[in-house]
Amino acid sequence: MSVLSEDLLANIGLRSEPRRELVTRRDIRKYAVATGNRQRKYLDGDLAPPMFHVPLFWDVVELDQLTPDGVSIDTLLPKFPLEKAMAGGLNIDYHLPVRPGDWLTATRTLTDIYEKVGRSGPLIFTKWSWMWLTRMTNW
Repeated sequence: MSVLSEDLLANIGLRSEPRRELVTRRDIRKYAVATGNRQRKYLDGDLAPPMFHVPLFWDVVELDQLTPDGVSIDTLLPKFPLEKAMAGGLNIDYHLPVRPGDWLTATRTLTDIYEKVGRSGPLIFTKWSWMWLTRMTNW
């Protein structure tokens, strides 16, 4: 018997409001250092490494707004019957490099919710798609 109801599956296709963020050299450098990326183009902040955009769009929340495992609550996700859900996939298309001074606009879409059974029982996975619009402001 599945733990996913039709009501939960009806959330597939939910889309976030577009969010806009300015890319800074400092943010690129901090991300490169935090992720252990040693390539000079990233450490100097000249070019954003892959996946840089993901934390750029995370909400900044108070500590008491985090789950016990340190993750902020995603307002696009419905309340699941299990306490934990795992990321089951992410689709990102890069069309241009991200550089300091770029404005990024992102929209996330919940593209799938599915269940698998593991050793400890049922697991819920989510898949997301990101749509990016970039406006180059410095070249």
